[in-house]
Amino acid sequence: MTVASVLLVWQVHNSLIAGLDTAVTQQVQSVAAQAQNGELQAHMPNLEDGGPAVQVVSADGQVIAASNGLRQRGRMFTLAGAEGEAVTATTRATGLGPDAKTWYRVAVLTVTTKQGPVTVYAALQTDSVTDSTAELSAALAVGVPVVVVALAVVAWLLVGRALQPVEALRRQAAAIPASDLRRRLEVPAAQDELGRLAATLNDLLSRIQASTGRQRQFIADAAHELRSPIASLHAQLEILGRRADRAGDARGAEWAAGMIADTRRLTRLVNDLLALARLDANPKIHRQTIDLDDLVLDEVRRAQGRGVAIDAGAVSAGRVLGDPAGLARVVRNLLDNAVRHAAGRVVVGLRGDGRSVTLTVSDDGPGIAPADRERIFERFTRLDDARSRDAGGAGLGLAIVRDVVRGHGGSVRVGDNKPGARFTVTLPAAD
Repeated sequence: MTVASVLLVWQVHNSLIAGLDTAVTQQVQSVAAQAQNGELQAHMPNLEDGGPAVQVVSADGQVIAASNGLRQRGRMFTLAGAEGEAVTATTRATGLGPDAKTWYRVAVLTVTTKQGPVTVYAALQTDSVTDSTAELSAALAVGVPVVVVALAVVAWLLVGRALQPVEALRRQAAAIPASDLRRRLEVPAAQDELGRLAATLNDLLSRIQASTGRQRQFIADAAHELRSPIASLHAQLEILGRRADRAGDARGAEWAAGMIADTRRLTRLVNDLLALARLDANPKIHRQTIDLDDLVLDEVRRAQGRGVAIDAGAVSAGRVLGDPAGLARVVRNLLDNAVRHAAGRVVVGLRGDGRSVTLTVSDDGPGIAPADRERIFERFTRLDDARSRDAGGAGLGLAIVRDVVRGHGGSVRVGDNKPGARFTVTLPAAD
């Protein structure tokens, strides 16, 4: 629009100048013809008639003929003319008076008369051209922004309406959780590009759901099948350990004890895999009213006697709606993680405010770096610092904590205990 406006002003200006050139060229040719024929009059028509201002100048610079009112003012223009051909230019008058500041479009032509060569000037003021282009420029300066804004608003509305189906598909896709891939996008009735896009995305979701289902089923089946041989191996190792003790074989008893510890770790790993597989297969929670403080104190008593002092003095009453087994696993995993990394003390707290119940488990260990506080809740994640250089876990305990807590509509986060780490679980309180 700006370029078009500039070109329009330029075109109008050139058109108006061309009109002035036509008028002054015709006038200068007419007067030159009179001069050649000896019919030149000393006084030309008045300027008030609207015609060009005319001056005829002799070779010595004297004005020998001019429009009424111009002969006494002296020579107004000094442009050199060409013999037999009119030349036009824009210039200012050189005579005295207010006209000296006015711009003229001048045509000049030199002809030979009986008295010698003379130069004929015909001029028109360019004020009308300047005023017209100024008015047009002002109108465009106001109108173009208004038109551009109006077009932008109309384009915004039209494009917005055209993209509404795309935005609807985006919102539907964003609302599909990773735990429920059974949901599908609504396919528009029109069989256009958007309809084909929705159908393609639904097909993609179906393939992802099928692939994820096969992976989850494989993990569940593998974990389930591993439980029996691991349990059998554990029982046989315990028998071997007892026989070694009775036989006085200290080295054999030590080896059996080490292998029994490994089978316990395998059992915990298999149980964690089964728990995750169940959560993935059925994320819905069968809720019942639970006194979470009783559950926490039971888990604290279970964790006692492992070389770390556990302080549960800050545990107060808190009632939630949820799955007792799942929430017990949350508390157990948090306590196991804290005991594993604590230097000597673990503090457990529980409080409720009527709307939510908050569980905190803190240790005085090496802590967790801020950059890793989200990553530790991912499956099979073990940090490279001192908190993970042990034989305690496979990186599934905190992932189970996060999935169970989210399934109960709560949240879990980790912060700095100065020193150590503090895990905070927030759950909705029971009515």
